[in-house]
Amino acid sequence: MADDPKDEWAEDEPTMVGSIDLAKQALAGTARDRAYVIVIAGPNVGEMFKVEGAQDIGRSAHVPISIRDSEISRQHARLVVRGDAIFVEDLGSTNGTFVNGERVTRRELEDGDKIQVGTTTILKFSYHDHLDERFQRQMYDAALRDGLTGAYNKKYFLERLEAELAYAVRHRSALCLLFFDLDHFKAVNDTHGHLAGDAVLRTLAAGVMHAIRREDIFARYGGEEFALLSRGIDMEGGRQFAERIREWIANYPFEHEGTFLPVTASIGVAAVPELDVTDPDVLIQCADDALYAAKEAGRNRVVLASDGK
Repeated sequence: MADDPKDEWAEDEPTMVGSIDLAKQALAGTARDRAYVIVIAGPNVGEMFKVEGAQDIGRSAHVPISIRDSEISRQHARLVVRGDAIFVEDLGSTNGTFVNGERVTRRELEDGDKIQVGTTTILKFSYHDHLDERFQRQMYDAALRDGLTGAYNKKYFLERLEAELAYAVRHRSALCLLFFDLDHFKAVNDTHGHLAGDAVLRTLAAGVMHAIRREDIFARYGGEEFALLSRGIDMEGGRQFAERIREWIANYPFEHEGTFLPVTASIGVAAVPELDVTDPDVLIQCADDALYAAKEAGRNRVVLASDGK
């Protein structure tokens, strides 16, 4: 009787089947290290979060996965890694946590599962390699960000303004809108060229984004005009913050190719509940009118909106 062919293999030499199993395990290990949730619906659409350890999902600015959605709880759900498995757990939220349409208290996640928190936000759970992750982030930036400055674009800003104002009105909480415009910016472009103007806009946006809170919405509204939306900030708080921004812009040494570029800004501030406003367009008009008043008063100043006008 011939010897069993398996006896010809050393104990530590992998078989074809063994090699396949080892490869699958290696790939699985790599995939497990690269688990993500991507917001596919709701205010934070396009944002991507890597899953590692235990991470809470909620509207609080202090949780790892912070979602600006008034319909979810401050600490709504939790993603937990246990060995090779990843679970989602509801944290006693008001509007519930759902996986693929089914309300859950705890569920192990599989690739492609859709997690709904609250009524509008949906996150897709999936595994990605580095190329997938980079592509997703590029898509996110292209959809929501201004290409020159990196601030949010006008479309995204208007979507967030509608949701944030509705939340502020419903909960009788503060919400502040700043509109600011660079003074005589056309002269910068005409005298030093559009590349110089672009450099100023990029530097200004980077400075503001460094100074604001994570939950604030800073957007390029158009040309040299920017908007900043801040939850929980009333009119006086908005005035103080606007003054800090105005002073920083006036004192910052903007330059391009060694040439100093003096820049100032005029800022209009509108806020609820000081203004009896429920329509986003009206709040924008209030801030814009205040900005115009700042320009008329001599520029490089802050003006507050009043009486809903």
